[in-house]
Parts: sequence; C-alpha cells; structure tokens
Amino acid sequence: MSRAAWLAGTLAALAAGGAGYGAGRMGGPDPIPLFARAWAGFAAGPEAATGPVVYYQDPDGKPVYSLSPMMTEDGRLFRAVQASEDLRFDRPAAEDGSGQAGPGAGDGPENPGRTVRYYRNPMGLPDTSPVPKKDSMGMDYIPVYDGDDPDPTTVTVSPGRVQRTGVRSAVVERRVVSRPVRVPGTVALDERRVTVVATRADAYVDHVEDVTTGDRVRQGQPLVSVYAPEINAAAAQLIANPGFDGARRRIRNLNVSEAVIAEMERTRTVPRAITWAAPRDGLVLERRAVEGMKAAAGDTLFRIADLSRIWVLADVPEHDLAGIRVGQAATVRVPGRSLTGRVEVIYPQVNRETRSTRIRIELPNPDGLLLPDMYADVEIATGATEPVVAVPEGAVLETGARQAVLIDGGEGRFAPRAVEIGRRGDGYVEIRAGLRAGERVVTAANFLIDAESNLKAALASLAAPPTDGEGGR
Repeated sequence: MSRAAWLAGTLAALAAGGAGYGAGRMGGPDPIPLFARAWAGFAAGPEAATGPVVYYQDPDGKPVYSLSPMMTEDGRLFRAVQASEDLRFDRPAAEDGSGQAGPGAGDGPENPGRTVRYYRNPMGLPDTSPVPKKDSMGMDYIPVYDGDDPDPTTVTVSPGRVQRTGVRSAVVERRVVSRPVRVPGTVALDERRVTVVATRADAYVDHVEDVTTGDRVRQGQPLVSVYAPEINAAAAQLIANPGFDGARRRIRNLNVSEAVIAEMERTRTVPRAITWAAPRDGLVLERRAVEGMKAAAGDTLFRIADLSRIWVLADVPEHDLAGIRVGQAATVRVPGRSLTGRVEVIYPQVNRETRSTRIRIELPNPDGLLLPDMYADVEIATGATEPVVAVPEGAVLETGARQAVLIDGGEGRFAPRAVEIGRRGDGYVEIRAGLRAGERVVTAANFLIDAESNLKAALASLAAPPTDGEGGR
C-alpha cells in the first residue's frame, strides 16, 4: 500500500469515527477536521509546502533547529522548514497557507460568530487592508477579529514561537525577601576591658616578675615592685598617725592597693619597694617595665586586656546602610569557626574617603581564639521578616524612569504592566504595587516581548484600522 493511500484511509477512518463526537459537542471547534487538515498537509509531501523558510531542522527529525542553514556532524544539510509546515492546530484559515479567508471567514467553523475587522501586515509594518492580500514576500496578511487586542500593547505569540524564543513565566508569590550584606571586618579589643598598670609618682623599678607580653595573668598576681620616695613618705605618715584618715587617703590616692596598706598597718613598717599586682584577669599586651629603670608618674609599665568578650568592627558601604539596624543578627566567620552576634552600635559618621560607616558587633570569646587585628567575614541579614509579594529579579524590566513586568495571560498573550518595587534579595524583588499573588509574569526572554509590545503600540498610533470602503494603505 502506498504512503498516500495509507494516510487517506487513516484520515477517512478518523473522520468517520469522530463524526458522532463532533456532533455531540456543544460549541467549540471539532478536533477531527483539525487533525485531518494537519495530516493531509503532511501526506501532500514537500511539494505542498508554501511560504518563506522560517527555520532549519535536523534532517533526522531531532529537536535541533537553526535560524540559518547549517550541517550535521556527518556533513548533511539541515532541512528547510517553510511557513506552511510550521503547523498550529489553533491557526485560523487565513494563516494556514491557503489564503482563502475573506471578510466572512470569521463566521467559519473555527471562528463562529466572529467578524474580520481588517488584515494587518504579517511583518508588523503599518500597513492594513480590508480584504485578504499578500505582501511582497508572498506572506498572507493576518486577520484581526472584533474584540482582538483591545490593548495595543498586548502581544499575541504563537506557541511555537514561545517555545523557540525560550519564554518562561512564573507565578507571583508571597515570600520573605532578604538580602544579606557581606563586608570584611576586623577583630578589636573591647575598649572597656583594657587596663594599664602605672604609678602615680616618680618611681624606680626594683623588680619585675617573670611575666611578659602574651602571658595570661590573674587578678591580684604580682607584676612589678617599685621604689617611690613619695609613696614611702606617705606610708611613714600612715604608720606615725594610726587611725588618721588623711594619711590613709593620701597613700590610697597614690594608687597603692588595699592589701599593701593593710600589711603596712599590721607590721608597722614601711617596705623599701611597693608591689603592683594585676588589676584584672587578662592577656599581657605590652610590657615596658625593666628592672632598674626610672618611671615617671603615669608611665605605662604593663598593658592588660580581658579577651573574654571582643569587638568585630566592619565598614558598611553607604548604599547598604539603610538596611542595617541595631539588634540585627550578624554572622562572623574567622578561619576555622563561625560565630553569631548582634549589631550593637552603628557609628554616627560616614568615612569621607571610603563612603562607608563603621558598625560594631560584640561577641563572647571564652576560649580566646579570637585575637586582636584578626580578619573576619561579616554577614548581616537585612530585609523584612514578613512575607511580601515578590517576583524573580529577571521579571522586572528597568526603563530608567519606571519599572514594569510582562503579564502572562495564557494562550500566548502578554501585556506590560507598571509596578512599584521595593527590597531586593535572594534573587527576588518585592512588588509594593501593581501585582497580586497568583498572577503569572514572564521571567525569561521578556525583553523580546517588551520590544514587540512597544513596536506594536507605536505602529498602532501611526496606523488606525481602515474604515469601510477604504483600500489598502
């Protein structure tokens, strides 16, 4: 049996079997004639193809396409697909390549009760006609029916073209939009936990304990013994006038510890050298005391810092500062570990050179692994904590003066809509006005549809539909 005879028999069976189904349907096109017309076009062979070449397909029928001629890896040319071969089952009669649609075509079985208003240029040019016609390339003009495209910016795209151009859409949802701010930071000492060991009178260093920079010391641990004539004179006055509050106050004003004063009162003797002890637990950051040296009043002998709590200072760029609030959670990452703290202070000044503002995060450091001047990566969670209407960032078209999205109306219909955007984060943009949850927006290839929509609106303003009796323009 020949290929044409087999297809003819198959189509006859389909038509006969579907007659009852088509007769029982209440409205809408009968699918059996649609399938019959599609398969009949296929059975007619390459000689029945009409119209320009729209794309090129792999000769083996694989889903590989090209807009220009190309060859397979084994040297075979891709097959040219003409306009009439790019089939659509919902294509009106005027678009199927027959060119038989007329003013009354809108009343046919595929468009019952619809009237053709006019025919527009298939290439989008500002050219319309009240009767069917072809352009210079032999392409049929496209009919425009009553009620079609009431909005001149609405674009209708065939399903095949939607697939070829990679148009994708997504449902508008409510979600939490947050954008972490990541900035570098530096570990610093808590200024409230730094202590300096010094005398309040000129003195000579008599002895220094075996303590040096980097050692950890405990509160009350001896550090250095000094001989100070002024302190010894105050001690002699204290012993000579027991119970005299003025003598005791004088020696306390010279920063002599209560333990040393009590020992002098108990022994009734003045020691040659007075011992200075560590005022707090901490790490020795600096040792300047050297045996035999003379230290003037106020000179630093030791510098000690408590590292049980430390600061992390980070510089936030000026454009990110609006999202930073005191109390926000912050994650600090240093080599080997990650810590969580809060933003405690936002410093009230912008650095003129870097256009950034410093923030401070306080962290516990019980094991002392965080050391001063260590680098850290700081991440601050900014944004709303409540769900908001949001769309993917790719859905928003930036026009400079405003922002817009393309609404997917289904069946290849797309329309632009202006929106008001808010925060950005995690690949999404908050929509404050213009959209509601549940609508669909275009997220990929939207710039192509937007360009066509703008072109269509511009052409519509140049070419109004013709009135009765007017010819093509």
